[in-house]
Amino acid sequence: MLIYLKKNLLAIACIAMTFTACKKNSSEEPTTPSASNNKGIQLAADAKFGTVLTDKDGKTLYFFSSDAAGVPTCTGGCETTWPLYYSADASTDLNLNKSEVGEVIRADGRKQSTYRGYPLYYFANDTAKGDVKGDGVGGIWFVAKPDYSLMLANAQLSGNSVNYTSTYTIGDGKTIYLTDSKGRTLYAFAPDKNGVNTYTKGVAQEGIWPVYESEALNVPSAVTKTDIGVITVAVINKKQLTYKGWPLYYYVPDVKRGDNQGFLVGKTPGSVWPVLQLNTTIAPAQ
Repeated sequence: MLIYLKKNLLAIACIAMTFTACKKNSSEEPTTPSASNNKGIQLAADAKFGTVLTDKDGKTLYFFSSDAAGVPTCTGGCETTWPLYYSADASTDLNLNKSEVGEVIRADGRKQSTYRGYPLYYFANDTAKGDVKGDGVGGIWFVAKPDYSLMLANAQLSGNSVNYTSTYTIGDGKTIYLTDSKGRTLYAFAPDKNGVNTYTKGVAQEGIWPVYESEALNVPSAVTKTDIGVITVAVINKKQLTYKGWPLYYYVPDVKRGDNQGFLVGKTPGSVWPVLQLNTTIAPAQ
């Protein structure tokens, strides 16, 4: 009987020790962060678009080409389809470039989160986590991504207090044209050839028309990626992005994003330094 009791006590002691050890080990193991702990803007992988921006719950965010100047222009009824996104929380995503995150105060006083200066929106028809149904709507709404090489502006061409149409005649009307990833207007130089920069003669001469340096990464879905290329401008040792063979340039007097007055340089508007529209013809061969 004594031997039986000793065996039982030993078994109970072993069970207690095992339970204590398991409990201790469990508390010391690192916990894996869950989606419920996310705050602010997040990065998510999409099978079609690659890395995209989402809110903390994984709902897709969008850029609006009409906001190229960094000012929210989706107001009134537009907001029913494209509700604004705002979060006061700093992003918990370690892979997100926090310096690109900001906010803007709308005309009605509400705050809206931005990325690379673009106000961020939801698409009302995205009903499930990971939906990207809003991309390409109207040719001016695009999934928000952190790695676009180019973006599209949908804006009024204007210079010297005069408005111009997409055909460079005086008049009102928005034009869709290429910008860099932060909304700065890009131009072509009419005498250039396909894949050949004929303007830049040296660093000093680059002057008010610097080349647009970029790698061919990602572009909005309205842009055909095979139309994008990269050339080397040997005289200044820089890589220059091209669209349909046209080397791309900035215009220094465009002092802020959304400015697009460079098309006025030359004898007639758009004849020497046109903006790059999607229907631009392929640059001529040498």
